[in-house]
Amino acid sequence: MSLGPCIKIRTGSPDLYLDIYKGHFATSHSHMNYYIDIASNKSNLREADAIAHVLSETLRYTTHVNTILCLDNMEVIGACLARALTKPDRFNINTDNNIFILTPEHTTGSQLFFRDNTAPMITGKDVLILAASVVTGYTSQSAIEAIRYYGGNPVGICSIFANINECDTLRVYSVFNTKDLEGYVTSSAHTCPMCKRGEKITALVNCFGCSAL
Repeated sequence: MSLGPCIKIRTGSPDLYLDIYKGHFATSHSHMNYYIDIASNKSNLREADAIAHVLSETLRYTTHVNTILCLDNMEVIGACLARALTKPDRFNINTDNNIFILTPEHTTGSQLFFRDNTAPMITGKDVLILAASVVTGYTSQSAIEAIRYYGGNPVGICSIFANINECDTLRVYSVFNTKDLEGYVTSSAHTCPMCKRGEKITALVNCFGCSAL
């Protein structure tokens, strides 16, 4: 089954955009009526740089960061964000700061954990969570709990797209949100209106992409 036509959400920058598809899409946590294809956004250096620039605009003046915890294969954007956050500026509280870029491992139960040699990048550190998208907040909440368990201090959440503004009292910073996607709907599998109408699932979605059914 095809995903159908791609719709491009454009901004004033040619390197800052969003590719979306309409349909019935399912993740392990929710169903939604849009699939946001961010494969290029998080793999292309220019696009990653443009996203990092937007995310850093407020954070570099307000939020001290020692470590960026990258979820959903966001390491390229994480590196760009670290560079943007440490840009020399008399008002930037992270100027010349040495920021770690870290990816967590997952147990079979999807809990996040860190090895003995990577845990020191969390313990006693101000940690910024970077996700591809924040829809239900489930993954971000797991990251927050892991950071606290290892003695770190979660200071905020960043993403390309977000459906919520806050998770566990932490502000969610995003480049795009539901205002950019007209009629965006997300729900659990049990309450999904598309399932109740008998609409077949268009594709299964995870952090690596989608698989059409």
